[in-house]
Amino acid sequence: MMPRRLSVGAAATALLLTCAAPRAARAEQPPPPCHPNPLAAQDEATVRNRGDVVNLPAPLKDRLAQLANRPHSQLPLQIYAEADGASQLFQYYLLDTTGFEPNVFTKIFPGVNDHVQLTATGGNCGLPTVGAVRVALEPKPGLPTDPNNPRAFNDVFTDISNLFVINNESGWYEGWMIHDLTVARVDPAARPDGHAKFGAILPADAAILNKMGAGNNVPGAVFTIDGNAVRLPGASDHFPDVQSNTVPIYVSMGAYNCLQQSDCHAYWEFNYTGTNWVHPLYELPFTGGFPDNFAEAPDTFEDGEIGKLLSIVPGPGPAGKDNSPTAVGDNPNLPRDPDKFDADNGFDSQREFRERGVPSGLANEIFLDVYERPASFMPEDRNLQRRLFEAYKAEVERINPHGDGIVTALLGDIDTATDGFADNTRLYLPPTVFNRFAVTREINDGSLAPRFSPSQRAWVLSGSLVRVSPAVNASSGRDADDR
Repeated sequence: MMPRRLSVGAAATALLLTCAAPRAARAEQPPPPCHPNPLAAQDEATVRNRGDVVNLPAPLKDRLAQLANRPHSQLPLQIYAEADGASQLFQYYLLDTTGFEPNVFTKIFPGVNDHVQLTATGGNCGLPTVGAVRVALEPKPGLPTDPNNPRAFNDVFTDISNLFVINNESGWYEGWMIHDLTVARVDPAARPDGHAKFGAILPADAAILNKMGAGNNVPGAVFTIDGNAVRLPGASDHFPDVQSNTVPIYVSMGAYNCLQQSDCHAYWEFNYTGTNWVHPLYELPFTGGFPDNFAEAPDTFEDGEIGKLLSIVPGPGPAGKDNSPTAVGDNPNLPRDPDKFDADNGFDSQREFRERGVPSGLANEIFLDVYERPASFMPEDRNLQRRLFEAYKAEVERINPHGDGIVTALLGDIDTATDGFADNTRLYLPPTVFNRFAVTREINDGSLAPRFSPSQRAWVLSGSLVRVSPAVNASSGRDADDR
């Protein structure tokens, strides 16, 4: 499932065909005893002709029309402009339940859940669960209009048909944009401490990677833990012995629930102001799907390690010293607020200093230590947990040398100079490198990491990146607040 690109000619042809002969999405009304949408044709026409949809590529437009003509509580989200120019759609994902190992949320298993109702999919008398994710750039004054620039501001709109509302234990669905770690460039010039430079590996690292498996791990390729060809999640996977061999980096697209008629709609801002950040990676060994060593299958559940360590009080993780809960915990007199990211000049002291996560590019750097620097980082230790814990501590200390293991809002700001760099642009991955999207069924366990990560055991939907080049106008009307 590799990203697809619409050429300029193909995009123009698709647009002309759409204008000349409007397409009709497959009418999918539920069978009895469920009740159809009595306004299916009207709702579909409304969405197809809406200003934020009319210019979209045909497959995406068809999916949004399909969601509109099904039973729903509300139509697919309208994108409003947040600048004088229209928002620009530059990529999207079409979601369904076929691209990963079936689980108890998506399938009936005899003797396991054949006498209880499915709690996620199966709504509307079994209509397939599908969704669409639109990613659009806001051409704000003074900000980049290139989505490859981490300084650009982007919006993410998710619409899903047929996920049941979650009622218990403060559960929710959560969207995740996923970047599969790639093999870094080779730079023979090391840091003064002998460590590879940011975003690079040393020749000795590259030589070891190249000898792994079938030789897949060459610079620029998607990294695989066995050195063989990329194997993304698929329906034939079997936990824990047959799983994807890539290393995913998950960026949350926010938590949400669904509405009365099993449709879900969510909005997320993807930018450096606290949203393009990753959960604290030291949670991974305690989510239930992480191996202890490179060659082992995930075994954290069998080892009784689920929930053994949480990040409720932020800090450097197991390799560092625990922080005091009264110093950096969630103080009821000044509640922790990760969205308190920006401040007026001179008021940096009011910005959030208890962030639990790290910027996406820093997470990528930590994974380079863990997986791609076998010669230059902890060369004698193959234990995956220890490598992860030590890498997390070491790389966060480069940003924050004060020793508390926290990347504060001020330190993580893209304009802040850290580790000898003029700013923090390197710490953020652009949305264009996130080649996959998944939706998980979460439960309130205190972790920020995806449930059972990196396995697929809590997935309910997934899809692959589709690029749109050139980008197309994808908004209608003006947002009341252009922040």
